[in-house]
Amino acid sequence: MSFFPTFLLSFLFFSFLVSAQQNRNPSFFNSSDFPWQPTQNRTLYSPNSVFAAGFSPVSGSPNLYRFSIWYLSVTGKSVVWSASKTPVNRSGAVNFTSTGVLRLGNSSSGDNLWPGKTSGNSSATRLVLHDNGNLVFGSWESFKFPTDTILPNQTITGTDIVSENGKFKFVNSTYLYFNNSDLYWTASGTNAFKVMSSDGKVDQENGASFITSDFGIENRKRRLTLDDDGNLRLYGFDPDLREWTVVWYATHELCTIHGTCGPSAICTGDGSNSTSCICPPGFSPLRNSGYAKEGCEIKTPIRDLPNSRFIRLDYVNYTSPKELELDGKNLSICQANCTANRNCLGFLFKYDGKGTCILKLGQLLNGYWSPGTESAMFLRVDQSETANSTFKGMTEILETTCPIRIELPLPPDDSNTTTRNIVIICTLFAAELISGALFFWAFLKKYIKYRDMARTLGLELLPAGGPKRFSYAELKAATGDFSNLIGKGGFGDVYKGELADHRVVAVKCLKNVAGGEPDFWAEVTIIARMHHLNLVRLWGFCAEKGQRIVVYEYVPNGSLDKYLFPSGRVGSDRYEEKPMLDWGVRYRIALGVARAIAYLHEECLEWVLHCDIKPENILLGDDFCPKISDFGLSKLRKKEDMVSLSKIRGTRGYMAPEWVKSDMITAKADVYSFGMVLLELVSGVRNNQMQGSMIESEDWYFPGWAFDKVYKEVNVEDILDRQIKQSYDSRAHFDMVNRMVKTAMWCLQSRPEMRPSMGKVAKMLEGTVEITEPNKPTIFFLGDE
Repeated sequence: MSFFPTFLLSFLFFSFLVSAQQNRNPSFFNSSDFPWQPTQNRTLYSPNSVFAAGFSPVSGSPNLYRFSIWYLSVTGKSVVWSASKTPVNRSGAVNFTSTGVLRLGNSSSGDNLWPGKTSGNSSATRLVLHDNGNLVFGSWESFKFPTDTILPNQTITGTDIVSENGKFKFVNSTYLYFNNSDLYWTASGTNAFKVMSSDGKVDQENGASFITSDFGIENRKRRLTLDDDGNLRLYGFDPDLREWTVVWYATHELCTIHGTCGPSAICTGDGSNSTSCICPPGFSPLRNSGYAKEGCEIKTPIRDLPNSRFIRLDYVNYTSPKELELDGKNLSICQANCTANRNCLGFLFKYDGKGTCILKLGQLLNGYWSPGTESAMFLRVDQSETANSTFKGMTEILETTCPIRIELPLPPDDSNTTTRNIVIICTLFAAELISGALFFWAFLKKYIKYRDMARTLGLELLPAGGPKRFSYAELKAATGDFSNLIGKGGFGDVYKGELADHRVVAVKCLKNVAGGEPDFWAEVTIIARMHHLNLVRLWGFCAEKGQRIVVYEYVPNGSLDKYLFPSGRVGSDRYEEKPMLDWGVRYRIALGVARAIAYLHEECLEWVLHCDIKPENILLGDDFCPKISDFGLSKLRKKEDMVSLSKIRGTRGYMAPEWVKSDMITAKADVYSFGMVLLELVSGVRNNQMQGSMIESEDWYFPGWAFDKVYKEVNVEDILDRQIKQSYDSRAHFDMVNRMVKTAMWCLQSRPEMRPSMGKVAKMLEGTVEITEPNKPTIFFLGDE
């Protein structure tokens, strides 16, 4: 009989506990719970106790309140939604009107600050806070009116959120704007955000998605927030660290966010979440602010626009209300366009090979420094401005922003033991130093003794028939103190001399040679081992007193240019009369040179690129047998001479197009140069001497002119050397000259891959390979692009 009272008592006690818990942490308010005022300290809780809603004081203003939703049990920013940016005072309240409308304001007659329209049944509608942080009242819900934050599983599609300071806006879940109109970031492929799942994955339209750095970690609080600095970030709350950590952000470089700095100022970042604003050279902070963040103004107004100058700012970019993009082609043209425009404040020039030039007109906005800009900003200042650029490239920036201070600890107090140890160490060090000096002196004496003995006995020849090593004194005596100059070239001056054994030699004093004496010795040995009938023989060298000299056999008849262009030689007012080369000799010269270059390219143990094939480097022996000089010397040049565009190897007129385009240089560069020499052998004129033509001089191209004469006008005689044109016999010489011309046209193709190898060129001249009709040579790829 006592069971029922006991059961009834237990049920009533349990009901009381549930009711007490609900009253302490309510998840909804009925109409009877209104009005709800800030001074009542009442709070709504989500059933899972993750979110809370109610009045919270405004930071710095304890008498002002906002109605908000926030995360419970977190540090740092916790508010994820606010009903209004306008706060209410202590007398403000949330009211439930008789018509079922929620109202937020300071009085019943003032403006309703509650977002959107709410309506419902006054006796049935409840204000409920759900587990996902969504505050619901009838058909109204806070997820439809986000402020600066999106929560997990909240629909983002078509949503706009605004930063707390009101400067930045994420529009249509796709675009980031500054001041509602200045676009500075777009979701990848204009692919709008769709929804953020609770595990850290963000789905986008068209099925795309991305995951955060904490993807897969369960039960973690997350939020997608548009911060006051304009960056859209996704945060995850780390319960171990008790702090919010950034797990994704829209832009890595905060300086690319518009509005970070004022007009004309430059934003610089340190790679983290901090930025600073500085004024460019020639500018100072605005007078009314004194801070570069508010903007900068020019120190000295430009008085004479045509005579203004430009300060170069590497890796700096600006935007402008009015920008004019031009095909500048080069820096000088771009600068001239800006100088001529009175509204031009500067110009942006990209070193991308396309000559991208953008004039900045009106105002300089959103300036920032970043190596990713791949451009330089040229800022216009007055001619009298003395400031210089402080933006000079990555290397100098790194050197100035990574200072290292090294401090050594003070030595301990001196003692007798320390003094004794120092004396012992210094004594041992001095003994070792003296012993080392004595050993080195003894070695040096023996080395000099044996070296002099080897030279006296002629044992200084390198093994395997290497070149002889001459002393500087020997070559100075042989050349009469280098007095008989017989030639000048890109590698150095050439003097005629006579050795002690009465051999006549050509002595070339090299310049700009890289490497030490062992490297020079090794390279010269390789060159000396190249033996071919049509290569000048290297007999020896000298590497002494900083001098680098090579000794060649003397070729008596001189270079080919003196026979082809006797009236065009430079260096003397009187020219020695030279015999005319007939067609048979010219053909043998062409064939010999082709075979020699093919030997360098294809038959040597070490591949050799000549880099300077021209008539001046083709010498003629007693029987007019051609011999190529200066081969292999390009291997001895300094590295900076090899890579500098201002010191391109070769001679103007004989250089292949790839030299100018900075493409990879192969053996086909020599093929092009040989083709130009071959055409000059036929025509007897320099390739830069314009022949009879109706074409404008700047468009005239020697190979193209010859091609038109041979293939379009079918009149090969128009390109023949006028000095021996009368001896041309079409029956005897046509086949020979025709092969030379057609081979030259193939060698002069603008693209390297279209040119034949030198081995094939030699066979084409020999007549053992059929020569098809080539394409018309064009200058520097312009004709076929």
